This record gives sequence, C-alpha cells and structure tokens, in this order.
Amino acid sequence: MGRMTLGVIVGNRDFFPDVLVGEARRDVLRLLAEMEIDAVILDDQATKLGAVETWAHARRCADLFRANRDRIQGVLVTLPNFGDEKGVADTLKLAELNVPVLVQAYPDDLGQLSVERRRDAFCGKISVCNNLRQYGISYSLTLDHTIHPLSPEFRRDLADFVAQCRVVGGLRRARIGAVGARPNAFNTTRYSEKLLQSAGISVSTMDLSDLFGRAGRIADDDARVLAKIAEIGGYAATTQVPGSALTRMSKLAITLLEWMDENGLDATAIQCWSSMQQNFGVNVCTVMSMMSERLMPSACEVDIAGVVAMYALQLASGQPSALVDWNNNYGGDRNKCVFFHCGNWAKSFLPDIEIGTAPILGTTLGEENTYGAVAGRTPAGPVTFARISTDDTNGAIRAYVGEGRFTDDPLATFGSRAVVEVPELQKLMRYICRNGFEHHAAMNSSRCATLLAEALDVYLGWPVYHHEPAVLA
Repeated sequence: MGRMTLGVIVGNRDFFPDVLVGEARRDVLRLLAEMEIDAVILDDQATKLGAVETWAHARRCADLFRANRDRIQGVLVTLPNFGDEKGVADTLKLAELNVPVLVQAYPDDLGQLSVERRRDAFCGKISVCNNLRQYGISYSLTLDHTIHPLSPEFRRDLADFVAQCRVVGGLRRARIGAVGARPNAFNTTRYSEKLLQSAGISVSTMDLSDLFGRAGRIADDDARVLAKIAEIGGYAATTQVPGSALTRMSKLAITLLEWMDENGLDATAIQCWSSMQQNFGVNVCTVMSMMSERLMPSACEVDIAGVVAMYALQLASGQPSALVDWNNNYGGDRNKCVFFHCGNWAKSFLPDIEIGTAPILGTTLGEENTYGAVAGRTPAGPVTFARISTDDTNGAIRAYVGEGRFTDDPLATFGSRAVVEVPELQKLMRYICRNGFEHHAAMNSSRCATLLAEALDVYLGWPVYHHEPAVLA
C-alpha cells in the first residue's frame, strides 16, 4: 500500500514546562518510526522546541506543510500540555491540505500535578477541537480522551487513522473503469457518474466491442497468452477448463490490464453477462478474481458504485475485497444469511478455489460458454460489509457499513459462497430495503467498519448508516 506520510503539529503553551514538549516530540517520532510512517515536522530549532504556539509559528509550520503537500496524507496533532488552540487551527487553515486530522492529548499523572509536570491537555484538547470546528476543519479523535502515544491503545488509534487517510486520499483521486453497458435487466446497478466525479472519483469507459476486438487480435501462440495461461494455472485448479477457454480468458486479461495501465485505473466493473458469453464464449470471472487478489478490485454487472465500496474496504484494510449478493436466508436463523456470486471472488476468500462453469447462466447461455467462473467456500472469520450508492434523486452519495462473521455452517450449493452471521440482520435488511439500496454489497475479511464509516462521513461528507457491531464469539 506504500508508506504513509503525516504532518505533525506539536502544540505548546509557554507557561507549561518545556520538558514536556521535548518528550512528546521524541515519543511521537519514535512511534512513527516503529510504524514505518514518515513525518513532516518542524525542526526543533525552527521554533521554540519545534512546537506551534504563535501566529509566526503557525505560518512557519504551514509553509513546511505546503512545501510537502504532495506527500502529506494526514496530520497528527499532539498536545503534551494545554497547547495553543489558535496555533493549531491557524496552521491547518494556512496549510490548506484538506486531509484527515487526528488530535491526541497526553494524560496527566495524578502524582505529578505540580507546576513542574502539570499538562492540562485534557482541557486543552477540548479547546483545540472547538477551534477546529469554528474554522470548518474536520478531525478525528482517539478512543480515550487522553492517551499516551507510546501506549498500545494509541498505536491502534493511529493505525485506524492511517487507514482513514488511505480511504479518503484514495477515493478522492480514484479512477474506475466501466467495461461495457450494465446488463439490461439490472436497473439496480445504475449510478451517477457526475456525483462520483464531484467526490473526485473518475470513470473511464470501454465498449465490449473494443475489448473483444483487441483481445481477438492477439494470436493464440503469443508469448503473453502462454504466460498468462501458466499464471492462471498457478492461481487455481484448471483441470476442468478446456484449453480454448483458457486462451480466451488470457486474452481478456491481457487486454484489460493493458487498458487499465493506459488509463491509470485503480479498479473495474465489467459487464460479465450476457454479451460476454454470447460473443466471446467465456466467463471473465477468473480474470476479475485475479485482479481483485492483486488489489485491483473488479465488480460484476458494471456495478461502479459497488466497486467503489470494494476499493474503500481495500484501502481501509489493505486486503482484497469482493462483491456479493445478499442472496439467501439461512434456514430459520434470523441473524444468518448466504453471500453468493457465481462467481469472481478473490482467492483470499476461497482457499479451495477452482475454475469451472456458471450453472445458472449456463441454463440460458449454454454452460459450455461459461467456463471461467470460480467456485469455493469462505471459511469462518471476520467480515466487514459496505455499500456505496449514488442517490441521484437527492443529489448525494450515501453508504452503509457493518460487521459480522463468516461461519462454518453447512451450505450445499455451488459458486462463490459463504454463510454470514450479522447481529440484528433483520433490522439491517429493513434499512436496506426501506432506503432503496442495491442487492449488491462489498465484503472484506477484516474488522474496519468504524474507521470506514468515519472516513466516509467526517471527511467525504457522505451520509452513512453504521450497523453497529455486536460482540461475536
């Protein structure tokens, strides 16, 4: 995912002990180094102790931040004492970075409330946040109001904040490829390209005729085709797949990857039926699975908003995502259901992955034309799900997120599949249906709903329903 760079503001108020500021600077730089995070911070000679207190300090720090604008993905504000509320807010206003901000305040020691070690950062944090709100600057908070930066708890806070920075920065400059038109039967995958663009998400398009034409012009014995066939064989079992289907799948992969590279794309959504089978004689699922596994998420049925959710989850967790149908009830269990697609999930979800056909599509398109679908069962583990949707009627992008767990409950079916337990699932289904969300959701084998909800809500300004997670066994 690449190294993160944070701007660091050390707050100060001059009638508090200088020693606290020096200690804080060392603590924070030590932590960032341990977490392999680069820091842009005032030199300790640039201002008094390298901290920010006065207007002159704010200008100097803002100049430093602006000079490193292309590197800084978030800002950490650390308050070793009460700090100067205006100095922090003025720095961020002048720097105009428009990145996430985390405010951390040191705890006082009950045995050291004398003048020599008194901090008052508990109070100062409230004042800093008050000023940030007045200035219109969005910010994040630690779980505990005061927390030492070298504690395990703050390390988790900072890891979540870094993930938020990845989500916000990644989505604001995301480039998505739409390959083909949505299937005619699927109004549910409609979306507003203009609303996405207003959030910084660009969409490039490719007609299926262009994809098929470019792929068809590649010779069967092209070295790239032979290499891709070998790569597919190393990715999943291909014993049931005819050689001609593997060749067509390889040509699709080569063409799609070249097009993505030409256009600097992060993700794709593809018309996976029915033209694909009727006019090229293969399913593109294996290719999509391999791209998602390589952190280049790919969604079915030209679900652009769906692949944006896949990408957001990937940015939050650093792991591959998949697009799923909220597909079946699980018997009479009101908190369990079946996730399904026919399918193209990344290999990370399917330790028993194999390449075969898509039986459902095969009933109308001919099963011999559907080689390329991947099948397997997702084992027990954590899951975060999310859906991003463009609400064209109200001119807004909105989302929901939540957590649950994959289970090992019996499931006798085909395709890419999982049994999922979600606390208060019926409440979630009512919310989805009442608010007209799509039947697709993105999933990720992680627990990142809380940080994702904050990234989308606080920094992107999207209305988010967070289906609050419960404690799971």
